[in-house]
Amino acid sequence: MAVGIFCVAMFCFITLLPHLIWGPGEDALSLTLEQGGVGDSTDYDVQLIMKRKTLCRAGFNDSLAGAECYSPGNTEESGIAPAFLLFLAQFISGIGGSLYYTLGTSYMDDNIKRSKTPALVSVTYFMKMLGPAVGYSLASFFLKVYIAPDLTPSITNTDPRWLGAWWAGWAVLGSLLLFMAFLISMFPQTMPRTIIRRREARARGEQVEQSASSEKASLSDMIDTVKRLLKNKIYMCNTLAAIFYMFGFMPFWMYTPKYIEVQYRVSAARASFFTGSVGLVFSAFGILISGFVITKFKPTARCLAMWNVFVSIIAVCATITYPFLGCNESDMQSRQMVLHKDEVQQACNLNCDCDFVKYSPVCSEDGQTTFISACHAGCRDFAMEDNKKIFTDCSCIPSPIGAAAFQLSEDSIEVSNFSVQDLASNNDSVLTTSTPSSFISNLPQFLGGRAFSGPCPVDCTAMFYSYIALVCLLKFTGASGRTSNFLVSVRFLER
Repeated sequence: MAVGIFCVAMFCFITLLPHLIWGPGEDALSLTLEQGGVGDSTDYDVQLIMKRKTLCRAGFNDSLAGAECYSPGNTEESGIAPAFLLFLAQFISGIGGSLYYTLGTSYMDDNIKRSKTPALVSVTYFMKMLGPAVGYSLASFFLKVYIAPDLTPSITNTDPRWLGAWWAGWAVLGSLLLFMAFLISMFPQTMPRTIIRRREARARGEQVEQSASSEKASLSDMIDTVKRLLKNKIYMCNTLAAIFYMFGFMPFWMYTPKYIEVQYRVSAARASFFTGSVGLVFSAFGILISGFVITKFKPTARCLAMWNVFVSIIAVCATITYPFLGCNESDMQSRQMVLHKDEVQQACNLNCDCDFVKYSPVCSEDGQTTFISACHAGCRDFAMEDNKKIFTDCSCIPSPIGAAAFQLSEDSIEVSNFSVQDLASNNDSVLTTSTPSSFISNLPQFLGGRAFSGPCPVDCTAMFYSYIALVCLLKFTGASGRTSNFLVSVRFLER
């Protein structure tokens, strides 16, 4: 068991290695005030290109296009080595976790009274569920810190491009696990009270079961055991049900924080907190309460199995309701961001060359439209105000003057106070035209508004808390079947 915990500690430290070796990365450094995406370059042309990476390139000096391939140091690290380290860490974690949980369950069962098994199993599962809750809280804390703590980020932690200090938690957890491995290694093979209890039982002439940890096993014994398991219908059905449950549950639970972050427009730290700390706490109490109920009322195995079926039906019905708990404002804004169906928006960024611009959402100054990037908004320049980047001269965003200068009707475009030509010459004449196409060709003169970094704010609070409440309810009811499921499996194996 100590070796298993030590392997999990090594998993934590190996997961930490990519950050220690390769650092936060150029994308993260480009979002800091100190680096600003320029790196160590002193060439003015290269600096200009690096700063204009997300801007509209219409009319920009194409002679500098070669500088777009520039990256500090002129090297690009391959992703194979970091991926190998992460896969290696997961492989070691699988070995260590299997050792600990397999041997730990047998060790606990060998050293406790049969009557106390339900309560202690519940406490064990309770602590097992409470651990991830603490882990998610730790992740939520570190995700509020920028990935490079010694640098000043130019964005807030609500921006989708925010990269938190994901690596810091692994150092803390690895150190704690090393300490726990040392403590577990000091445990005896058999607890002193268990030895005394077995001596007293032998003195009374009772038959005492041999400890599972002290039995000698062979390959033929393992084959015979597997055959018996395959012939146990109840155990196999229960195992298959657990496998299918994990197939559906694990991907859902792994991506729940990202789903909450995108769908309800909350920060990564907040999504991690509600997913882990709040949801898993309800799971932990569901396990704890069910264990004490089973210990007190001692239901039959049939009742325990029926409760598991009932819990599964509730989970399926509740999961179907998830699509109806979305955020309409967020969905509408996403459609505006991806589907530029309006002819005006297609014309305004047609020559901006935005095909390979990374996702860097910006919000129009009226707070109504989110664009994939400043380039998609037709922005040609930017300025810094109070350490915040503001994109200017955006051809897809009406300026306050342009918005007041014209009104669009179904059959014609009427321009009041200023005409298309008069806006450029500051003439006070009035122009009325009935040909939308000619007006659109001169539309950039009306546009040229500003945009701010990050998506436009939306209010999804009510639906967000409704979703969290349903998740907590499911966590509580689903966890109440964990102890009963374990007891059904173990007890039917003894027959």
